[in-house]
Amino acid sequence: MADPTDATGRAMVGTASGEAVPPSTAAPASRMAVLRACAAFACAAVLSACAVGPDYRSPLPDAPAQAPFASADAAGFTAEEPPGEWWRLYDDPALGAAVAQALDANRDLAAAAANIARARAVLREARGARLPATSLSAGSSTGRQNIVGISPPISFEDTIYNVGFDVSYQADLFGRVRRAVEASRAEAEAVQAAYDVTRITVAAETARAYADACAAGFQLDVARDSVELQRRSYELTQRLLDAGRGTALDVSRAAAALEQTRAEIPALEAARSSALYRLAVLMGRPPAEYPQAAADCTVSPTLSGQIPVGDGAALLKRRPDVRRAERDLAAATAQVGVAVAELYPSVSIGAAAGSVALSTSDLGASDASRWSIGPLLSWSFPNRTIARARVLQAQASAEAALAAFDGVWLEALRETETALSDYANELDRVEALAAARDHSADAARLANARFEAGQVSFLDVLQAELTLTGTEMALAESRSRLSTLQIALFLALGGGWNVP
Repeated sequence: MADPTDATGRAMVGTASGEAVPPSTAAPASRMAVLRACAAFACAAVLSACAVGPDYRSPLPDAPAQAPFASADAAGFTAEEPPGEWWRLYDDPALGAAVAQALDANRDLAAAAANIARARAVLREARGARLPATSLSAGSSTGRQNIVGISPPISFEDTIYNVGFDVSYQADLFGRVRRAVEASRAEAEAVQAAYDVTRITVAAETARAYADACAAGFQLDVARDSVELQRRSYELTQRLLDAGRGTALDVSRAAAALEQTRAEIPALEAARSSALYRLAVLMGRPPAEYPQAAADCTVSPTLSGQIPVGDGAALLKRRPDVRRAERDLAAATAQVGVAVAELYPSVSIGAAAGSVALSTSDLGASDASRWSIGPLLSWSFPNRTIARARVLQAQASAEAALAAFDGVWLEALRETETALSDYANELDRVEALAAARDHSADAARLANARFEAGQVSFLDVLQAELTLTGTEMALAESRSRLSTLQIALFLALGGGWNVP
């Protein structure tokens, strides 16, 4: 903006057209300028209600996933909606305490929370573009001027002092700012959904680590019982050999079976330690500071009743990854409007007021005042090729976001159907293995009784005991897998992100 002073430094008052008027007419002109400014701001506010580009409509209600799950008709499920804090269904205080600690102190959640704060700050910045920009200025300049062509020539120096207040407002005639705010809001909501994804993942991984520790403890108990059984068989064969009734072959077979069963214990100890270390880190602690309740646990958490699973429509509303993909699509759609708005002219309204004088004591005097007001129109029509290319880029990004959204909800349904099927089949497997374990235990007892009576060889006893050990370990492993599949199912159902 040009400095509204003449060569001698006297202040002049400018009109919107830039024409200088005497200071005596400044007051009426100021009132007219204020009226024009108010009219311009009102007009800009009305026009800013319009926005170019597509208006977003969520495709979520139209997603073909409104029916019950295909795998939910098994005996272990019910159509009720799963609770938010699904881990409380296990009625295990130690598990509940571990999950609560993890949700409070997990480092991944802390990072996700910081991302939310940043996204909200970005949204605040986008909203700030709706407001006028203001600036204060103060300065002084010293210069030398020469007037020639007269005799004698005149040369003089003076210092000019200038203070002022400027206001500018960008009229959002075509909705560029509005679409930018829509995009920033959708992006902030997508970041919030990403936080919710992290939250349910942390809850599920904590429950899984606790269940793995308990399962390893249970398998250790089974392995130790099997070792004790094999040790008694070995001692029996050794006594029979000493009494002249057994053979060295039977003793060797019993010793080999004993050591083979004993070799399972170190691997199970390592698995339990790994689960405990993982649990501690998920809870925001050093690995060695795992909860003692998990270290002492020897019973895998199980549900006594049916698992509530809901239906497909509720799943898509509940899963935060689907919500995140939907918000990403909304943001991409709004960015199309931002790009389209660049094809249209940009209008700004500015106003300035201040004082210019040759001494600081004259600043603020009526005859030293200055002001200006007027619109600024800019339009990059000579190079609209770039703007149109950006529109095409934004449209392609929106199409990609729509395809990604479709992929996310399809994957959500697949994960849930798979988890339902895996859990239902593992229930049948646990039932079958439990029956096999009972039959193997009966066979081992009969074999030992007949061996002591001299009716069968020790090889029959050894085979019966090895079968019992194998079914015991298989049952323990299946029960551990059942707990893991339960947690995977709850994770697929999308519960655990909502805070009570």
